[in-house]
Amino acid sequence: MFSKFIPAVNLQPDLRSARGTRIQKGLSIRLIRVVTLILLDIISVSLAWNFAVFNGTPLQSPWTQNRSFLLLVITVEIGVIAVKGLYHPGKHRRNYLGLIQAISLSECLLLLVAFLYEPETYVSRSTFLIFWVFSIALVCLSRLWIDVAIKVVREKGAVRYPVFLITDAEDKQQHIQLIEKEKCYAVQGISDSSCLDRSNRKATFEYLRKEGIVEAFVSWSAIKNRLYVCWHFHSAGIILQILPTKNEVHHPKSVFWMIGETPCLTIPAPIITGSDFWVKRCFDLVCSIILITLLSPIYLFIAILIKLDSPGPIFFKQNRIGLHCKKFKMWKFRTMVVNAEKLQADLEAKNEIKDGVLFKLKNDPRVTRVGKFLRSYSLDELPQLFNVLLGEMSLVGPRPLPLRDVEKFQTMHFIRQEVLPGITGLWQVSGRSDIENFEEGVKLDITYIENWALWLDLKILLKTIRVVLQKTGAY
Repeated sequence: MFSKFIPAVNLQPDLRSARGTRIQKGLSIRLIRVVTLILLDIISVSLAWNFAVFNGTPLQSPWTQNRSFLLLVITVEIGVIAVKGLYHPGKHRRNYLGLIQAISLSECLLLLVAFLYEPETYVSRSTFLIFWVFSIALVCLSRLWIDVAIKVVREKGAVRYPVFLITDAEDKQQHIQLIEKEKCYAVQGISDSSCLDRSNRKATFEYLRKEGIVEAFVSWSAIKNRLYVCWHFHSAGIILQILPTKNEVHHPKSVFWMIGETPCLTIPAPIITGSDFWVKRCFDLVCSIILITLLSPIYLFIAILIKLDSPGPIFFKQNRIGLHCKKFKMWKFRTMVVNAEKLQADLEAKNEIKDGVLFKLKNDPRVTRVGKFLRSYSLDELPQLFNVLLGEMSLVGPRPLPLRDVEKFQTMHFIRQEVLPGITGLWQVSGRSDIENFEEGVKLDITYIENWALWLDLKILLKTIRVVLQKTGAY
C-alpha cells in the first residue's frame, strides 16, 4: 500500500508552496477599479470643499486659505471610506448608506481636529453644512455613475473575470445561471469533480494557469472530500468560490460572501502567490543557522554526557517518511541502547497507543539514564536543526514518522505527507505523548494544514517553549 503513494520527482515542494512566484490573477483589474474609485472620491471631495468655501459665509481661517488643509480633509474622508470597506468589490462599492455614514463620520473627525487645533478659526457653519451635503451628493453620484458605466460595459460582455466551474452534472445548469446572474464573470470552462482527483489535478491546474482563470467556482459536493485541494488554488493564485449546499461546512480560511441572493464561501488567493511559504522557508533557514551556532556548546556537552553514560554512537539516525512519502535520515541525540530497534519487536505487545499505528511506551526499558533527561526536555531533538537546514524538515509541521507507522496508514492519513514535516507541530503542543489515539493526532495535523499561516507557526513555536519547559507529556 505504501508504494502507491510515492510521487513523481516533479511534484511541487510543498502543498502550500507555488510553482514560482506570481502576482494574483486579476489583480490589475481590481487595482484599476480601486484607483478609479479613489480618484473620483478625491475629485468629488475637492469640488465640494471649493464650492462650500466659495458659497458659504466668509471667515478668515487657515482652513480656507491654506491648500494643505484641503489635503488633510481629503485624507481623512478617503481614509474613513477605506476603513469602512467601501472600496471592496460588489455590494460594498454600491453601499450608499455606508458612504453617507463614512462621510458624516469624517466630518465629525474634522470638527474634532479643528477644535483641538484652532477652535476659533475653522470655517463658518454654512460652509461646513454645504461641504457636508455636497460631499455626500458628489461622492454618491460618482459611485452611481461608475456603477452604471460598469454595468453597461459588462452587459456587452466586456470587463468580466474569466472563471472556471467545477460541479456535478445535476447542479451544472443551476450553477451556470447563478454565476451569469452576477454579469461580472465569463465562464471559460466547466468540469466535474473528477478533475480534482489526484491523477487529474496537475493537468487541471496547468489548464487554469494557461487560460488565465481568475476565480474558480466549485460546488460543495465536488470538494467536500478534497478540502486540502484548497491549497492548490491558493498556491496557483486563483480565488476559490465554494458554492454551498444545505449541509455545507465552513472552511477555516473562507469568508462569507453573497452571489446575488445565494450565500457563498470565498477562499481568497494571496496577492503574491508562494510569498508566505517563501517567508516560512527563509525563517527556517535563518533560525536553524542562528540556533546551531548559539547551541553548539550545548551540543558538545550533551555529546560528552552520552559517551560517558553508555556505549554507542552520539547520534541516532533513523529512516523517516517525509514530504511526498520520500525517505530521509532524521537526526537525534541517542537516548536508547544501541540495539533499541531490534528490541522493539519484543515490546510491541506493550504498546500504549490504542490503535497501534504509533509505538509509545512510558517506561521504555531501552531508554538510557541520560536519554530520559534529554527526552524530558526534548533536547534529543536538537540535531534536527540540521534536517531543517537541508530542507528535509521545517521548524513547524507534522512530525515525520518511521516506515513502520506509515505502512499502517489509511488513505486519508496521507494528507500529512503533503507538507514538510516539522520538529514541532500542533499535535506536539496539544498534548505530545499524552495523546493515546493516532486519529486524534492526525486531526490536529489536518487542522494545522487547513489553517496554516505564518502567525500560526509563530504561535506554535512560542507554545513549544512553554510545553518543553513544563515537560508536558514528555517521556
